[in-house]
Amino acid sequence: MISLLTPARALEKLGGNIRERRLAMGFTQAGLSARSGVPLGTLRKFERTGLGSTEALVKLLSIVGGLEATIEAAKPEALTFASIDEVLKDAPRSRRKNGWRT
Repeated sequence: MISLLTPARALEKLGGNIRERRLAMGFTQAGLSARSGVPLGTLRKFERTGLGSTEALVKLLSIVGGLEATIEAAKPEALTFASIDEVLKDAPRSRRKNGWRT
């Protein structure tokens, strides 16, 4: 699947989403920082830019919600073929079309 979202824009949206969840729950930045164990400066930077460690993201999502959905979204898609032989076996073969000769 092709995404038209740039990595920088995706980070900004991720930080904004964490901020919106925090506000919806009625937490201040200091309160979320204390509950999650993420330093306040890191939280402020994360909400503004989306930049931070994966560990900080997991800690924040464990408090504001969405951790399970994020883990589920990162699951690899099921492969339909286990080997190249299976791919070649399932490939439709073109048949020569015979027509009437005049």
